[in-house]
Amino acid sequence: MRRLPVKFHSRQFWALGMALAVVFAAAPARPQTAPQVSSPYAILIDYDSGTVLYEKSPDTPSPPASMTKLMTMAVVFRELKEGNLKLTDQIPISEYAWRRGGAPSGGSTMFASIHSRVAVPDLLRGAIIPSGNDACIAFAEAIAGNELAFSEKMNALARELGLTRSTFRNSTGLHDPDQKASVRDLARLAVHLIRTYPDHYKIFSEREFTWNKIRQQNRNPLLALSLGVDGLKTGFIKESGYGIVASAVQSGVRLIVALNGAKTEKERVEDARKLLEWGFRAFDSRLLFQEGVIVGEARAFGGDRRGIPLVSAGAVRLLTQRGTTDRILVRIAFTGPIRAPIKKGTEVARLRVYRGNNVALDAPLYAAVDVNEGALYQRAFDGAYELAAGMVRAALGNIRR
Repeated sequence: MRRLPVKFHSRQFWALGMALAVVFAAAPARPQTAPQVSSPYAILIDYDSGTVLYEKSPDTPSPPASMTKLMTMAVVFRELKEGNLKLTDQIPISEYAWRRGGAPSGGSTMFASIHSRVAVPDLLRGAIIPSGNDACIAFAEAIAGNELAFSEKMNALARELGLTRSTFRNSTGLHDPDQKASVRDLARLAVHLIRTYPDHYKIFSEREFTWNKIRQQNRNPLLALSLGVDGLKTGFIKESGYGIVASAVQSGVRLIVALNGAKTEKERVEDARKLLEWGFRAFDSRLLFQEGVIVGEARAFGGDRRGIPLVSAGAVRLLTQRGTTDRILVRIAFTGPIRAPIKKGTEVARLRVYRGNNVALDAPLYAAVDVNEGALYQRAFDGAYELAAGMVRAALGNIRR
């Protein structure tokens, strides 16, 4: 793969560069058409790049049912990471948690006893593997005092993660007319859990859990299929039907599927299976930039150097469909010039890869070196340059009008 020329774009100016047009060699076979999916809401994405391979009404919010528990676990995992909750803690099972989510409720439960105390590792498994509502409520009460206060933490984290089409009202997914999530948001949440908490994520792949001498199987039916699925969650309530969020790995490629609104359990499994099989069969992972390679420069202002060399967090890859000739445009976008000093490792730009008019990949770029504040004459020169450039931009803007 040859080195890619890049077009730099700032909301304030255009830097020197070349437009990129890369055409990947087409495979002899014809591109495979996407499968027919019955679920009204569905999305399939590449974990590494965020490339969307398939979507069907992905931004329409619908009741997420027990898939809500992914956000519950995201809050719990963060509390553990920050030390507010410890694996050695014993969490009490209140009467409310027992009646609302335990054995008397008739819903999914880990069968924790009323007024008992459960160690955090067991409560995590109770919430994830049999999808225990009692375990989720116990976590909510331990962390925030009650479910309403806990839901505020869920929504705050959702906004932080950019999940703009989701609103949470409880920790379990039990029906609330105001609790909804889009499948795109659920897929992004899955990526966050896998990437941020790899050790805790392993629990999602465990096949069974026993508590109070009651053994229960993992509720994710895709784990038993030969798809490479290693976790996440299912959900069902009559208001939205059957849903699932699943992650699968084959040949080093991880795909995330999320769907909701299936009419039956069988339809849910078939839709997810078809999308995953098609994604692994119809797409190739293409290397755009190797890890550690300088992908371009951003403009610095008032620094001891005018250009900031940029690197990605790792190798940059893009999934492209087999049998097609894809024209790929790569741009580096930043608001600039960026004022010095700038420390190595600071995010200063975004790498955006376009397939046609659609953004196929959007990844952060970081300063590869320190840029210190420049001498007085360098700052004065940069100020004069920007003043002149601003006048030119204004004149060009008037001409375009």
